[in-house]
Amino acid sequence: MSDESRQKALKALQAALAAEHAAVYGYGVVGGRIGEDRRAEARSAYDAHRSRRDALTRDIRDLGGTPVAAAAAYALPFPVPDPAAAVRLAAELEDRVAGVYSDVVRATEGERRRSGAEALREAAVRAVRWSGESVAFPGLAERAGTTGTTVASPTPSA
Repeated sequence: MSDESRQKALKALQAALAAEHAAVYGYGVVGGRIGEDRRAEARSAYDAHRSRRDALTRDIRDLGGTPVAAAAAYALPFPVPDPAAAVRLAAELEDRVAGVYSDVVRATEGERRRSGAEALREAAVRAVRWSGESVAFPGLAERAGTTGTTVASPTPSA
């Protein structure tokens, strides 16, 4: 792997790790607000994001990088006062994570690309389950009219 390829892969993996940190945080909020009927689904998604976060940490270290740390808190994209808002947040988290994994697929090869594609697919499926809607090409920033890959913004601690 050339140094340029390694740097591209590291950048995409770091962004995916940051997104997973934010998703884990976000699912903490979802779990606290979601209705009992979907609590197991939220817990399963939370566990999946924790597992992906841990795998990304290992991948980044294997490439010689220092994994980006989680922020102490994240700004949510909207208030989450009730179960309906928790469901919307879960769908939003999955859409944003899918976008970051599309970057991983573009920037990596081999096993990392396969793993990124699998994570993209899993996030897209969870997004559909939460929102009830699907898109032709999940993870593409162009479909949402966005160019960023941030899942949630870190909030400075007071």
